[in-house]
Amino acid sequence: MRVQVSHLSRYDYSSEVTLGMHQLFLQPQFRPYFRVLEESFTIHPSPDGQNYRQDALGTWYKQAWFSEPTNHLKITTEWLFELIPHNPFAFIIDKGFEDKAWNHPQFLFHYEGHELFVQAYKSNYSNDSFLNYLMPIKEKSTGLIDFLVNLTQEIYQNWSHEIRHEQNIWQAGFTFSQGKGSCRDLSLMQMELLRILGLACRFVSGYAFNPDLEDGHELHAWMEVFLPGAGWIGLDPSLGLLTDHRYIPLACHADPERTLPVQGTFGGVSDSALETHVDMKLI
Repeated sequence: MRVQVSHLSRYDYSSEVTLGMHQLFLQPQFRPYFRVLEESFTIHPSPDGQNYRQDALGTWYKQAWFSEPTNHLKITTEWLFELIPHNPFAFIIDKGFEDKAWNHPQFLFHYEGHELFVQAYKSNYSNDSFLNYLMPIKEKSTGLIDFLVNLTQEIYQNWSHEIRHEQNIWQAGFTFSQGKGSCRDLSLMQMELLRILGLACRFVSGYAFNPDLEDGHELHAWMEVFLPGAGWIGLDPSLGLLTDHRYIPLACHADPERTLPVQGTFGGVSDSALETHVDMKLI
């Protein structure tokens, strides 16, 4: 299957500004289930310099810097992907990791031998309502994978998905109480639900292709949980799915704010307006 993606991000400023250094998280991150057949990455105004860099948690991005005044910033990317079928359930996890927590009265996971690696992906977030919500799901599950599938389905069925054009992300507790949220909000909520149990999680921003869905899923957010033996496992609470070859990540980070597609500053006194559009189609 071949999919073409066109992605526009445009910022218009009410008066001339000087653009600072920008980090553009618009580069597809390597996965063995897709190949990039064609690509185009244009920035206007043309930067003084640009290069690919890698952040502390492994995501590649484009860094660009400017010096000339401008009243806009326009970033256009074009990609042609070949998607190769990928079974998201084809893995085996470390049974010891699962059993020690599953049979423990506190249902708390420990990464023996991985603690330093996973520390950045855990949090000290505390919410008694979260644990009270999770325990009945555990009781009806046969193991950790079944629990993750059931939790992802529970969120999909009981929290309504809405498209919010604001760039902010709701706090997990607020999304939990509202019973609704954007893909970003629901992904962060599921991350914090699982972090309560000691699981390491990261936020993912990227493209999700499903021609049967309504608009708004092309530029998408989901989450991943780290399971020893299997590595990072993608979960999409907006759709109740484990992620497969139709998910193309652009950025992964423990902090959702660090996955925004365009990150940068400008100098001057000006208002700014963002226009963004993603189009995906089969070729």
